[in-house]
Amino acid sequence: MFAVISDIHSNLEALTVVLDDIEKRRIKTIYCLGDVIGYGPNPRECLDLIIKKANWCVLGNHDFAAFYEPTNFNYAAEQAAFWTREMLESEEDKEDLDRRWDFLGNLPMRRTLKAKLGGQVAVIEFVHASPRKPINEYIFPDDVYSNLVKIQAQFAKIKHICFIGHTHLPGVFIDEPDFYLPNELGDSYPIVPHEKAIVNCGSVGQPRDRDCRASYVYVDENRVHFVRLEYDVEITIKKIKAIDELDDFHAERLKEGR
Repeated sequence: MFAVISDIHSNLEALTVVLDDIEKRRIKTIYCLGDVIGYGPNPRECLDLIIKKANWCVLGNHDFAAFYEPTNFNYAAEQAAFWTREMLESEEDKEDLDRRWDFLGNLPMRRTLKAKLGGQVAVIEFVHASPRKPINEYIFPDDVYSNLVKIQAQFAKIKHICFIGHTHLPGVFIDEPDFYLPNELGDSYPIVPHEKAIVNCGSVGQPRDRDCRASYVYVDENRVHFVRLEYDVEITIKKIKAIDELDDFHAERLKEGR
């Protein structure tokens, strides 16, 4: 049994609620798909929680942006990345500063494990963005209709199951190809032998499917369960608006889930 979380984006209120829910379900193993930071007001605190609570994490494009340089970011996202870096660099406690930078600097682009799920051995892969380009390629639901070659290329890269984030849009891609929203699946998806699937776990800290609730998934036996949780979004909004370097759009979008 394990949980998969992604795209926290320095949203401490959302992350705390998700971690509390995971603990209530007695899930001991947490895998993070990156973008721990970026956009939001609490990069230090969110990094500290992921370092403490997650078994491991892979590299997201906003983690890359803060540690290295923003790549193909719009102006507001770029400014958020520079502010995030400033917050991390201005840490006065050297132990805390080094721990966070070491964590970011050592994040891998991909993780793979074999796990026994419901009596079968599954090869499970974890990336931030896509199997083909793990840091910054977007896979959108509409791609199953408009970009078949792109989808085929993704499935050619995986052996069985791959968990992703990046678009902040939860759901399941299968290689027919097709895409299913969580509510079309009854909020759970069965892991079937020899059937490939790419599972987007959505975003903890910045959902973009018109649902402002935090999103994550957990796997129990051979099923992936999608979870949505309310958190005090107004607190996060006020924090963002109080920081001049963060665009108010990063706050307003949280309320509408966009």
